[in-house]
Order: sequence, then C-alpha cells, then structure tokens
Amino acid sequence: MSAKIDIVVINDLVTDNRVHKVAQSLLEMGFQPRLTGRIRKQSLDLEKRDYPTHRMRLLFDHGPLFYFEFNFRIFFRLFFSRAKIILSNDLDTLAASYLASKLRGKKLVYDSHEYFTQVPELIDRPFKQNLWLKLEKLILPRLKNAFTVSQSIADEYEKLYGTQFKVIRNLPIRNSSLKYQADLSVVPHDEKIVIYQGALNMGRGLESAIQAMRFLQGAQLWMVGSGDLEEYLQILSRQLGLQFKVKFFGQVPFKELSKLTAQADLGLSIEEDLGLNYRFALPNKLFDYIQHKIPVLVSSLPEMSRIVNDYKIGEVLESRQPERMAEQMEKMLTDNDLRDKYKENLKLASKELCWEQELPILESIFKNL
Repeated sequence: MSAKIDIVVINDLVTDNRVHKVAQSLLEMGFQPRLTGRIRKQSLDLEKRDYPTHRMRLLFDHGPLFYFEFNFRIFFRLFFSRAKIILSNDLDTLAASYLASKLRGKKLVYDSHEYFTQVPELIDRPFKQNLWLKLEKLILPRLKNAFTVSQSIADEYEKLYGTQFKVIRNLPIRNSSLKYQADLSVVPHDEKIVIYQGALNMGRGLESAIQAMRFLQGAQLWMVGSGDLEEYLQILSRQLGLQFKVKFFGQVPFKELSKLTAQADLGLSIEEDLGLNYRFALPNKLFDYIQHKIPVLVSSLPEMSRIVNDYKIGEVLESRQPERMAEQMEKMLTDNDLRDKYKENLKLASKELCWEQELPILESIFKNL
C-alpha cells in the first residue's frame, strides 16, 4: 500500500494553489495525501478534489490564542493519524508537526512558502518577531527534508542554520491558462486591463498602483484577492474618484482567477523592499501571468527582476512616483512593437517556467525519505 501523507497548512485551502499542486502531484506519484487547514466565516466553499481534505472550525480567528488552538488541534490530529509522513507548510504549522513527528517516529518534510520571520507584518513588531525567530532557531537546524520557493531564501536558511533547502518554485501547471477557456466568462470592458492578483497586504505596492490610475487613461486596474488593506484600498479608490477605474473582485477560486487573468493586458508584481521576505520573493502571480502570456511589470528586487530580464517578458519598475509609474504602464500597454516582443518571448517563458519542471525535485524528496 502506498504511503499516507498528512499535509497541514494554516489557511482555508481555497486559494492556496501551491499546496494543491503539491498534494495533487503526490497523489499522481502514488502517495495518499490528506490536506488539513481551517475554515473561517468568510471562507468560500471548497471544490471537490481528488484527495481528501479537512477544514477545522476554530474558536479563535487570529492572535496568540488562535495559533495555540490551531497547533494544539493539529498536533493531536497528526499524533493519532496513521500517516507515516507529515508535510508542514510554513513556520506557523511547524511546531505541532515537528513534535508529532518526534513522538510518533514519523518522517517530517517542511515547505517554507516565504521567509516567514522577515514578513512586513513582523518587522515592526520585535516581540512577535523574536518569538517566531526562537521557534525557527529551535527547529530548522534539526530538519533533514526541506524545500522553499527561491534560491535566495534557501541560501539564507543554509547560512543561518546549516540546513539544506531544495528549491521548488511556485510555478503553474503548463497550459493551465487554457484549462477554462471553453467557458470563459468575460467581464465587460472596453479598456486595457492591468491586473494584480494576490493578498491585499502591506508592502505590495498597491497604494502606488491605485494612485497611478489617476494618470493612466483608457485602462482599468483589477485587484483580485483579499487581505488586511482591502477596505483601506477601497476607500482610497473612492476618495480619488477612481471607483470605476479600480475594481475589487475579492478572493476567488482557481477557476475564476484564471478566467479573470486571461483577460488582462498587463500583470503587476511590485512588492516593496520591506525586509528579506519581499527582497527574496518569487511570487506565484508572476509565473501565473507568464503562463497566461501577459507582459509583467515587476519590482527591482533580485529574484523577480532576474526572471524578467532573462526572458525579456516585461519591464522592471523605474519609479513608484504615481505619474511616472503610469507613464511606464502606458508604454507597455500601447506600444505594439514592444508588446509583440513580449508576446514572442512569453511563448518560450511559459514553456520553461512551469510546474512540470519542478516535479523531479519534489519526487526526489518524498521517494528518498
């Protein structure tokens, strides 16, 4: 019988495409994955998947009690599970996963989706950051099987803790943008579409993007996602009189996200340099744009700019000053010769930057446990 794997993540599973791709891939390799997360009041329904899923309903939604309750319940779920392998996603699931693996002799694999202790939400909160750092310093040096999303993060972890992290980039499945074309539901529009997909959180450059729309004619900005700044950004758009140029779609499932992204003319990934997490970021939205063959505008941060410069599929942001940002976006949207070059280069990039290229690394980790 194939090995059972418990996969744990702290979100509600709906929009976490990385965890879904890993679980689906492990299933196709012959393992039996089971995915556990949580459900919140505002969570969308979870579409049926090929592997079992479970979403815990918690008493607390955020703060220290939430993290304690989540890890407490996850620990007992893992402790009594018959699965011999645990895949822990991010630092906020690692304490329970590590303890259960030690007490029950299970194999532990760790997937770090980001440089957790360097996220902007922790940088200005030294007490909270220090607590997570202590947990990181306690467990990461003891890990034998770990992977992360970019080489820069892997190098930093090895330098700090001597732990080797393999790199599995968060690339989309090849031709995933074509999967839902047959039933593509187009949102009516006569203008060019600039899209941002992902969390509406601090440090994503979203205020600058909205401000830039004051100076960009013949275009709309679509924001697909939710987060801490969602209400603030909606208010900002109304205050600037941009409520008809900036549209908020909220959190949407993978299928709807692909439909929206397929209609865009330009994709944004303009994170600010707020700590090492963003500096080393290689966001999945960048590769999603590429798979949809959409030119991209990205920050001058090393991992993202390297992809754009190597493949010549877009531009690196020259200025966060709204008027200059608008000028750069306008050129990318209206210069047809430039767009033809982007489109030609995107054909190659979309073939090479896909999930199928990462599968041998994932398989080597789990089949050699």
